[in-house]
Amino acid sequence: MNNFDLAVPVLSRGKHRSPRKGACFMEFASYLAGEPWSDHPACTHPLLAGVARDVNDCTTDAGRSRLAPLIPSVIGLTPDDPHVVPRVTAVCIQHALPVVSQERQYILAVALLVGERHLAALDGRPFDSLQPASKEALGSVPAATKWARAFTARPHRGTPDFARRTAPRAVSCAVEGISQACVSNPDERLFDLLTAAIAECEAWMPAPVVEASPAAVADTDTVRKESVDAR
Repeated sequence: MNNFDLAVPVLSRGKHRSPRKGACFMEFASYLAGEPWSDHPACTHPLLAGVARDVNDCTTDAGRSRLAPLIPSVIGLTPDDPHVVPRVTAVCIQHALPVVSQERQYILAVALLVGERHLAALDGRPFDSLQPASKEALGSVPAATKWARAFTARPHRGTPDFARRTAPRAVSCAVEGISQACVSNPDERLFDLLTAAIAECEAWMPAPVVEASPAAVADTDTVRKESVDAR
């Protein structure tokens, strides 16, 4: 093994051709997962990977090293439940909506309402019902929410693909909005957003299947046989 193999990439902004040039959050994840070098590795849900890339690029150089301990936690997070995309999108918007610029508030309020309607359909809830956290976030921007409700109530040509288009764009808008917001702690807010998005994905991972040991199977068979004999 040469020195290059032993090198640990340094987190930095943007894409990189190899670990020698540094690594973004998801490139480092591909490196740790043993996958080909990429910022779109198969080891992480695509939307969560997008959140991580955006947070990596929008965090300052001084704050980016704090993200490194989170990298192992995204490896293997590939839930396929249909709740994942609207829930992760909602989490990102909920963090951003109270602090982003007014222009972004309108965009994010629309995306949040549309995502909530997807979730309502999945959960069998009333069409306009909201999760408590989404209701609170929308309540913090009443003007944007009023406009978004009117906008989403109008008929529109075509139906945008929420998972492939709306959600990634909304997530990027939320992350960039926090990084540019007039707040004293944007790096901390971005860290919290990414942590919450990871936790949301973890919550939708299927439960591991626990196989019974040979000894446990033998004990079960014995109990079953004794029960039959007793009859």
